[in-house]
Amino acid sequence: MRPWKKWTLVGIGLLFVAAAAFIVPTVWFKPYSVNHFYGRVFLRFALQSPMLLSQLGVLPPFLDFHSDELDDVSPEAEERTFRMVQRELGILRSFDRGAISDTISYDVMEWFMEDLVEGQRFRFHGFPLNQFSGAQSELPSFMLNVHQIRRKKDARNYLARLEAFERYFDQVIAGSRLRAARGITPPRFVLERVLTEMRGFISPPPEEHVLYTNLRSALDTLRDISAEERRVLLLRGGAAIRGRVYPAYRKLISHAEELERNASEDDGAWRLPDGDAYYAHMLRSSTTTDLSAEQIHQLGLREVERIEAELRPLLARQGYQADDLGDALMRLREEPRFQWPDTDEGRAAILEEYRRIIVEASSRLAPLFGMQPAAPVVVERVPQFREATSAVASYQQPTLDGARPGKFFVNLRDVADHARFRMRTVAYHEAIPGHHFQLATQQQLKGGPFFRRVIPFTAYTEGWGLYAEQLAAESGLQDDPLDRIGYLVDELWRAVRLVVDTGIHSKRWSRSDAIAYMRRTGKPEKDIVAEAERYVVLPGQATSYKVGQLKILELRERARAHLGDRFDIRGFHDVVLGQGAVPLAILERAVDAWIQSELQRLPGRVAVTQ
Repeated sequence: MRPWKKWTLVGIGLLFVAAAAFIVPTVWFKPYSVNHFYGRVFLRFALQSPMLLSQLGVLPPFLDFHSDELDDVSPEAEERTFRMVQRELGILRSFDRGAISDTISYDVMEWFMEDLVEGQRFRFHGFPLNQFSGAQSELPSFMLNVHQIRRKKDARNYLARLEAFERYFDQVIAGSRLRAARGITPPRFVLERVLTEMRGFISPPPEEHVLYTNLRSALDTLRDISAEERRVLLLRGGAAIRGRVYPAYRKLISHAEELERNASEDDGAWRLPDGDAYYAHMLRSSTTTDLSAEQIHQLGLREVERIEAELRPLLARQGYQADDLGDALMRLREEPRFQWPDTDEGRAAILEEYRRIIVEASSRLAPLFGMQPAAPVVVERVPQFREATSAVASYQQPTLDGARPGKFFVNLRDVADHARFRMRTVAYHEAIPGHHFQLATQQQLKGGPFFRRVIPFTAYTEGWGLYAEQLAAESGLQDDPLDRIGYLVDELWRAVRLVVDTGIHSKRWSRSDAIAYMRRTGKPEKDIVAEAERYVVLPGQATSYKVGQLKILELRERARAHLGDRFDIRGFHDVVLGQGAVPLAILERAVDAWIQSELQRLPGRVAVTQ
């Protein structure tokens, strides 16, 4: 063999050995770099969830191997996920944290995985079927709002996913039965709501069903499809809905009816096995703090008192005696001048008004931010099949590939939900400078591990949304006294949540107790009932808004106190948004570090240690 060939082969062999030495530990054992570890963990989470991959839009079309599949939601898959997280947490902790320059990423990953591991003992305490975020509504919502049909292949994948509904819901039922065997079943009212929703969902003829009309509308926009191909795909779609989707829902209905026969009238987490410990875990997971139920309850009472004290004189100046605050707010909301026509034209006008508010906010609030999202936000109506159990408004973040913008969803089941004087606050929370600003900006973060662009922490995300409402009010966007009332009513709503959530799950309030307390907000009775029922099925989640907002405000005032007239609101917002979603204690560390770095740049200033 000629020498050059020999050394070429030796070089190729060494490359294979080096590649194997890198790949083997990265894939199966402890990677050489903690950044490679982060990538592996994210990849493992993503690969076991084809629906998450569709949600993120992180893969280019030529790597689309997942869009014809639904997630595995079986109890066995849940167990595999737990074992994987438990193993990976041990590997993470084997790295020397002191030798890692980016300790925030390490701490965020550790907090996230530790929370999952500690929640293992409660992983069957939730209700797969519920009126707020249950599988029976989340799956069709995913098909309508996440699965994109831009090519013929996408349409075939859509059909494959429809044909997988039966398997998916069989797994949901298996998980629900496992929970029932452990004494964990939804309260009766939850099952009543879910049954009403599911029966309505399968009432139309298959060719009039929203899953079919969605496919038909998408096919009308495709250019890479012939008339015959379109006809065949629609035939397959009708057959899938008739033969797979509807039978799957009939099974779910039968199972829910079975649960309803023995359902409890009690509502709180305390009634579940080890319920107090479960609720304590859910509070920590939602707020990312160690605040107890009693501390959160008392915080809520104080905030309710403060906000009501500001509301009463504002209402008095509008001619409303506020001895009964809830009654005064209800009478104000029902004034004809604040209402929209209960017509198609009225609903279209509501959507257009939200769009106008967002455009105005974009131009007025831009000077307060250095970091801003590149993705646009659009305003859309909540799909009508979800209106009965959906919130008045919600937000869905854009895909990473830019194919889908951020979406601000508006529930138009009742035009009275959108009284003119509270629309600004809703838009600021859901879109700009709220959820869209935060979540779309998080997706753009550069320089750190990829998982930081997508990881969720409710206290941070919802805390920012509520902080955004206050920021807009401080910035002159709600100078009208009526807009100010709308802002305070929504803040009161979030403060009431602290009291009611802890009341239901820790103090054993009944659902009627919670509803009675919430009437002070002046909200319509149906909204109050829906919210109280939401807190029952999502213990702790509702406490995250106020806890997160108050922490961000505390950090802003700390920075302002230390930096004085050199305090830069843009810099503060950039450091908060620049972390992405993080636990609140980690956000506090990042802001304190920024304060110290700013102090060191200012002549005559002395760094202050918190």
